[in-house]
Amino acid sequence: MTTNVDKIQNMIRKICEMLVDKPETIKLGEEKRDEVTILVLSVDKSDIGKIIGRNGQTAKALRALVNAAATRMGDKVLLEIRE
Repeated sequence: MTTNVDKIQNMIRKICEMLVDKPETIKLGEEKRDEVTILVLSVDKSDIGKIIGRNGQTAKALRALVNAAATRMGDKVLLEIRE
C-alpha cells in the first residue's frame, strides 16, 4: 500500500529526473521530526544548480508542490535539499 508520503516522493522524483543530467544519482530519503515528515533530496554536485534554480526559484516551486500535496492529503511534509 502506498502512503501519502510515498506518492509525494514519487512526484518529486519524476520531476527531478526531468531536470537533471544524471537521474540515476537522485537520492530521496525520509526523516521524521515530531509530526513532520522531511523529504531529503540529494543529487549529483553537477546537477544541484538545476534543482535549486536561479535565485532558488526551482527549489521554491518544488517545496510549494510538496506543501500543496501534503496539505491536501492532511499531512505535514517538508522538502530539504542537500548536496
